[in-house]
Amino acid sequence: MKKLLCFLMTLVMLFSMTVMLTSCPAGKPDYKIGIITGSPIQGEEEYRTAQALRETYGDMIITATYPDNFAENPDGVTEVCTALAADPAVKAILWVQAIDGAAAAIEKVRETRKDILFIAGVCSDTPEAISAAADICLQVDELSMGTTIIDQAYAMGAATFVHISFERHLDYATISARRDLLEENCKKLGITYVKATAPDPAGEAGVEGARAWIDENIRKYVDQYGKDTAFFSTNCALQAPLIRQCAQLGAIYPQQCCPSPFHGYPEAFGISDVGHEGDVDYMLAQITACVADFGNSGRMSTWEVPVNMMMIEAGFRYACRWAEGELTRRCDKTVLLDEMKEIAGSATTISHYYDDASGELENYFLILCPFYNF
Repeated sequence: MKKLLCFLMTLVMLFSMTVMLTSCPAGKPDYKIGIITGSPIQGEEEYRTAQALRETYGDMIITATYPDNFAENPDGVTEVCTALAADPAVKAILWVQAIDGAAAAIEKVRETRKDILFIAGVCSDTPEAISAAADICLQVDELSMGTTIIDQAYAMGAATFVHISFERHLDYATISARRDLLEENCKKLGITYVKATAPDPAGEAGVEGARAWIDENIRKYVDQYGKDTAFFSTNCALQAPLIRQCAQLGAIYPQQCCPSPFHGYPEAFGISDVGHEGDVDYMLAQITACVADFGNSGRMSTWEVPVNMMMIEAGFRYACRWAEGELTRRCDKTVLLDEMKEIAGSATTISHYYDDASGELENYFLILCPFYNF
């Protein structure tokens, strides 16, 4: 418990330091920006980033969290969004993660507030639904990750790849398409693909039940397939226990569902960055040292960029420019990419979502960043 409390306090300081880099609107703005995230259990990075922005900018930021049981409480999801939009000063709402029901909630708000700019990150509704509802949609490039994750696992020596998910996630278009690519690329490289079904953290088992499944089952897979087994889970709440199990068992862990040095790794290893708040290089070095202590160097990795946190920061900057009348279009790809590159570096790329059914969605952007090996 002490380690957890220390970690949460550290994250508050970390994200406070990070968002201070965001350009503050001039003077006292006459508008507000709403930010909807999960609770700390559902999405630690997003929640702390939103709270740090509120601490920095005060009343111009209104934060809210969607219900932990959002899959079973669609009305609660809508109520969170409509409550924010009830304030006439709110000119934009950022939603990270844009879980199931976000599209319907946005459409409900649009019935009375067509003026609000909506930016949705980590989208769970179908691409067609969320792109029709929101002005800008942000997602890690899950389709490309169907190739990059397997290439990374193969480079680390993987002979087996275990994909951990559950029915609700596999109903998402991008996750199911990525799953198909992961399996296809495993076949191309001679890697054994294994499907594993964990409890849904948003279901009856809850987060603790789903995490317990990880603790109870990863060793069984390693015993069956050997240490050259790579593991990947589609859910944020499962990353920390999965990282811990891979390190202890000597297995391969190519990346999280939402790649970031701050996602899962600090909690898994009990890392504190007191005195080094906001220092990404320090965090990467600490994780590298922890992985080495377990004798698992070269077999665990992530993206250097905390991508969900970047979505909120870039979305906030973009929303301010919109609210201040600087932007003439609701969706401006050039401005959006410039904001992302300023936060995450020039290696960041975005592309449009495309599939045969819907064609190219001009406001749905896929983000891809390079790996960092520990």
